Amino acid sequence: MTSQATGQARARELDAQDPLAHFRDEFWIPPHADQGEQRYFCGNSLGLQPRRLSAFIEEELSHWQTLGVAGHFTGRRPWMSYHESLREPLADLVGAKPAEVVAMNALTVNLHLLMVSFFQPAGARNRIVIERQPFPSDRYAVESQLRYHGLNPDECLIELGADSDERLVGEAELEAYLAAEGDRVALVLWPGVQYATGQRYDLARVAQAAQAAGAMVGFDLAHAVGNVPVDLHASGADFAAWCSYKYMNSGAGSVAGAFVHERHHGREDLPRLHGWWGAHPDSRFLMAPEFVPAPGADAWLQSNSPILSMAPLRVSLDLFREAGFDRLREKSLAMTAYLESLLTEELGDWVSILTPSDPEQRGCQLSFTLRAGAEQGRALFEHLIAEGYIGDWREPDIIRVAPVPLYNRYQDCLDLVNEIKVWRDRR
Repeated sequence: MTSQATGQARARELDAQDPLAHFRDEFWIPPHADQGEQRYFCGNSLGLQPRRLSAFIEEELSHWQTLGVAGHFTGRRPWMSYHESLREPLADLVGAKPAEVVAMNALTVNLHLLMVSFFQPAGARNRIVIERQPFPSDRYAVESQLRYHGLNPDECLIELGADSDERLVGEAELEAYLAAEGDRVALVLWPGVQYATGQRYDLARVAQAAQAAGAMVGFDLAHAVGNVPVDLHASGADFAAWCSYKYMNSGAGSVAGAFVHERHHGREDLPRLHGWWGAHPDSRFLMAPEFVPAPGADAWLQSNSPILSMAPLRVSLDLFREAGFDRLREKSLAMTAYLESLLTEELGDWVSILTPSDPEQRGCQLSFTLRAGAEQGRALFEHLIAEGYIGDWREPDIIRVAPVPLYNRYQDCLDLVNEIKVWRDRR
């Protein structure tokens, strides 16, 4: 084990060499009582607030105050076309063409709207495949879609790995199921990064397996966007959806995003729920009863832009562009490996890391359990929260921590492991 002095020196050295260290100053780090800043490892649940956001919001409030309805057409950023300005930076972040992405609604709402189009059961092809213990909202959405179509989830909802004690479900398991039962599958809905374990998936591999079996494929990228490289267009996915309040730091419940591959644009045979803002801009204000869809993913829009929800996303996307996602990924790989090595070397006989050790199969989140069991794990988690180390707990026994490259430090990682050791040694 590394001596305390050596460990501190190494953490300080790594932070001093970090070319992205100054981005920490772009965020508000929550205080911990009167003991300074929290060690915040919960960006996988809610990202921190950018400092420049307040002025940005105030500007939009000022436009509303001084322009009223004219703010839709005048001012620095007219509200009428506000969502259009998000296309390119969003497309860059998710590896898509600008016309394939749109900022709208919330994540589960978007999944429902997209499944209206891409889950079309026919005869024996009526199953939806998801992973073991997906995020509950995804399961609720899938189950309700099946029931809406008059199908029994007990028969048509397939949760791969549900009958196994193994926490991770690999692409090979999905491929094997599709090879055997693919002609019964209408949709594969898969995560980019599994929320509980932090396991990252090869989107292209998943999409290829699903489509080879004749199924549609969609991705929930809630824990992937802003965390790991994503290349949606090249993956061949039919659709995807994500939220923006985790790694994208856009605030609780902020506007989500959706992707529809360009091969589906303009398809007249594709069912879709229509709303005013999904109408073509040229006809939107003609107030005609006939719906003429907007080009691209905009056709799935329902309502006009929620400006005060989109403003934080604009700020966040600016920060990602300034930092450069390749550089963020490089730091993420290094800092996550550093935290993993500390946990393994200092606590390896006491904790079990669930997240794959292969850096290409994870983002910055590490999920671990205590070998002593869930009761002790919960006690440790509550101790960490009380001491200002903010991760999160996921039932039945998982502690999740995420060293986010935009604002976390190597020193945070070392302090976290040292605090866990303090608690262990008191037991």
